[in-house]
Amino acid sequence: MAKTIEGNIVDIENRNISFGKIIIEDGRILEVAVHQEGMEKKGAPYLIPGFVDSHVHVESSMLIPSEFARMAVVHGTVATISDPHEIANVCGIEGVDFMIENGKTVPFKFHFGAPSCVPATVFETAGDSIDAKQVDALLARSEIHYLSEMMNFPGVLFEDPEVMEKIASAKKYGKPVDGHAPGLRGEQAKKYIDAGISTDHECFTSEEALDKLQHGMKILIREGSAAKNFEALVGLLHEHHANMMFCSDDKHPDSLELGHINKLCARAVAKGVDVFKVLQAACVNPVKHYNMKVGLLKKGDPADLIAIRDLVNFDVLETYISGQLVAADGQTRIMRSECNPINRFQGQEITPRDIIVKHHGESLIPVIEALDGQLITNRLDLEPTCIDGNMVSDTERDILKIVVVNRYRQAPVSVAFIRNIGLKHGALASSVAHDSHNIVAVGTDDESICRAVNLIVKEKGGISAVEKEHDMVIGLPVAGLMTGEDGYEVSARYSRLDEFAKNTLGSKMGSPFMTLSFMALLVIPSLKISDKGLFDGNSFRFVSQVS
Repeated sequence: MAKTIEGNIVDIENRNISFGKIIIEDGRILEVAVHQEGMEKKGAPYLIPGFVDSHVHVESSMLIPSEFARMAVVHGTVATISDPHEIANVCGIEGVDFMIENGKTVPFKFHFGAPSCVPATVFETAGDSIDAKQVDALLARSEIHYLSEMMNFPGVLFEDPEVMEKIASAKKYGKPVDGHAPGLRGEQAKKYIDAGISTDHECFTSEEALDKLQHGMKILIREGSAAKNFEALVGLLHEHHANMMFCSDDKHPDSLELGHINKLCARAVAKGVDVFKVLQAACVNPVKHYNMKVGLLKKGDPADLIAIRDLVNFDVLETYISGQLVAADGQTRIMRSECNPINRFQGQEITPRDIIVKHHGESLIPVIEALDGQLITNRLDLEPTCIDGNMVSDTERDILKIVVVNRYRQAPVSVAFIRNIGLKHGALASSVAHDSHNIVAVGTDDESICRAVNLIVKEKGGISAVEKEHDMVIGLPVAGLMTGEDGYEVSARYSRLDEFAKNTLGSKMGSPFMTLSFMALLVIPSLKISDKGLFDGNSFRFVSQVS
């Protein structure tokens, strides 16, 4: 039976808005009928194609795909380009299959990629690996739509055979290759792009983004829970909207509850960007670039559309996917799905003795400088604070001990120091630690660090915060990254944990747990820490150990 939806129909590509109706039958658009070309009806909702997040790691929401979908549709998101890189680093192909199968349980259009860098580097311990032959087998599957971000940009520049074989497989199957090349410019950027890599979501200056655009790359404006590049890049939409998209990359559940791509559209319009250019980036460009199975309000298309109140605030009234009403009036209509967790957690509890750092007379030590809202860090060389011959956290100078504990086997704990997390008491810990997802923790004293880590060990994955006798933890039984619990309940619990980290423990970070999770991301400069030691992301080598 046909369904009719009336409203001001926004024709993005032809840049006009006309009041009319969309007739839907069997999940597809049977007819788009306008009453009078170019004439709007005051007070009527605006009908536009659904929003697409053009690069997201669903795992970073700490929700399984079905729960992510239940929350995302409320904000008009109908589809994602999803890189299952995080779970693949823990569980390999089994993890990719888990994401695909769970995603199929809901009426949402997940477009998963084949992870290109598992493990991301040889300088950390991951739970599995995916080689070029396995990548080829994944790309041959209809459920896999692209080659996920090629983080090993040195491998591309130096034409590493394994890296080039993965890119060749994507070309063989006619599937796009995503990029990841923070700071790469000029001839190096050109060589990276000429290898066949089509997008980048890691630009943190407009100059870098423009350089890559001029070499033919598509640029994603990323605004996640930790990495926020919107302000730096949004101005490029005026001239380069045909080659830009929006993405979140990593989004925690409390952020997802508040909004998604719709919020970026509102911010871009408020900045004076033409609304048709904004919608092209938010709705049209991802569908065309990735050959997505998502409709664009054309006759015969899948009926993937949203009704919004206006083209200023982008408040979503209704969301339809293949003609099914999946959200209305701020409420999801997608039913919850059950899942059987997969995990590979073998981490062991630690004691303060495991993280002692002896002082051997060093006048300066390398210290990670975390930057709020950025994945990049700086290297500082600072004087250590010592007590009884051991280097310790110093809350007065905001230099705290940071540790990484191998979660796949028993091994020595990696220890270093970090500035700008801002804790005055206690400790934070997480088994969400990009990319290999060992346990990362930071704290003001060794006892607190160990308590925070051991809470996660007992849960076989999670995030935790401790202070004196007060412990808080959210268990993440799915690969130590996600939970199958109701997304809104997880959001509420995470909000309380985040508030505890800020208001009680004293962190000054906008998203302390997300920031902490990226301190182990070795492929982003400058100074990071893995389970094997302190690492320089510029020179791609370990630096002097402090443990």
